[in-house]
Amino acid sequence: MAVSVEYKVNFFDTDAMAVVHHANYIRWFEIGRVAYLRNYDLTLDDMMDDGYVFPITKIDAKYLSPGRFDDVLIIETKATALTKAKMAFAYRILRKSTGEVLVTGHSQNVFTHRDTGKITRLPDKYFEIFQRAMEDEEAREE
Repeated sequence: MAVSVEYKVNFFDTDAMAVVHHANYIRWFEIGRVAYLRNYDLTLDDMMDDGYVFPITKIDAKYLSPGRFDDVLIIETKATALTKAKMAFAYRILRKSTGEVLVTGHSQNVFTHRDTGKITRLPDKYFEIFQRAMEDEEAREE
């Protein structure tokens, strides 16, 4: 089970061809990750206050169908891998009215110290929450 959030396409999200500009889907993956964290009572602010940041090291998207102005989209985000040093997510962006999948994607984030930028192992305080979230997702899928 993925964490879902809705987004309504604004006019400024579209390009000269009157479709959603491809770069916006990457931004919407970020909206999905933030919603995922909030679903498990975590915020990026909490992690940053403790000196941890969560930068992306890999990202990809497969574009299947164009989104358009005023579409209501569903952004689905699911964690797919977790270690104390990194985490990966999968995404699907769908048109709510039809259920059509517009874009699928994946990202990998690493945990780093905010001050040094060096990769670090996530403390148990956060790792255990992420671990429970993934276990919760696996249990709901069964």
